[in-house]
Amino acid sequence: MQGAALTILCATAAAQEGAPAPASSSVPAPAAASPATPAPQALPTPAQQLEEVIVQTTEPRYVAPTRRDRIGRIWAPVLIDGKGPYRMVLDTGANRSAITTRAAQSLGGALAVSNTVVTGFTGTAVVPTLHVSSMEVGELLIGPADLPVLSDVFGGAQGVLGIEGLANKRIYADFSHDRLEITLSHGERALRDFVVVPLTQTSSGLLVANVRVGRVRAKAIIDTGAQGTIGNLALRHALMRVAPRNAATEEIIGVTLDVQTGDNLPAPDIDFGAMQVKGAHITFGDMYLFQHWKLTSEPCLTLGMDLLGSFDVLVIDYTRHELQIRSRRMPELPYSLLH
Repeated sequence: MQGAALTILCATAAAQEGAPAPASSSVPAPAAASPATPAPQALPTPAQQLEEVIVQTTEPRYVAPTRRDRIGRIWAPVLIDGKGPYRMVLDTGANRSAITTRAAQSLGGALAVSNTVVTGFTGTAVVPTLHVSSMEVGELLIGPADLPVLSDVFGGAQGVLGIEGLANKRIYADFSHDRLEITLSHGERALRDFVVVPLTQTSSGLLVANVRVGRVRAKAIIDTGAQGTIGNLALRHALMRVAPRNAATEEIIGVTLDVQTGDNLPAPDIDFGAMQVKGAHITFGDMYLFQHWKLTSEPCLTLGMDLLGSFDVLVIDYTRHELQIRSRRMPELPYSLLH
């Protein structure tokens, strides 16, 4: 499995041998209230306030790099109503944050009367919400919010931190030193050993880079919540009319737990301007979320942590609209990064 994707929150999932439990992927979509008005749902007795994130194994605390046998992840230690911190997947594809049922129980309170429609990579679902007064990590402070409460589809994380409040922020993820910073952007230029990839931002908050996949121009959505890289059928058709008969079939399981299948295929070189990624794989499919984004007629893909986690340092600057990348050359990587 690969991750999860919401519109309210969005996470992606694709089966990969040797990959860790799903990370979440995400995307934007306005939350809709359910027409029915169910009675308030009481949560079980609140658990004790979560202690500070303590990782008792060799697993990184904040950022895990992508290696041959596992997909990388970015976790943010988030205080919710002063409790926690909660270990939440940083998801630049989710237009809204969400938490797991267990995390909601630890916060106490009752679920909201009105439910929310969550859109994932593979479908939609109606879920309850929990009202919180604040969410805080680094220099990011989010005010009152109604968080969708979801099943534990985040591979051990306690929720997803979406893009609320990131409009003027800078995300610095150092995979070599297990370091994550979310700060105000002061328009810092990239250092000399970084490659800069210009980004545009959609009205829904998605970050998009213009790339080439082989000879095909495509839109690439930067999705740190997605475990794998997913392409739409328009991109596959532009590269090849029919998938090879020996294409590996993978299941994509979103946060709604709906399942879709895709063809996992070796990708041609992917060019990010001055940088080229060689030997990556893309899972192609007619995913529900591409339909929701209205991105089915032109070549498009979401860049997941299988690719983004292979860099040494990843900087996302929302003010400069830039992806700043420092590559690492490791023999264990399934592909090489060339300046």
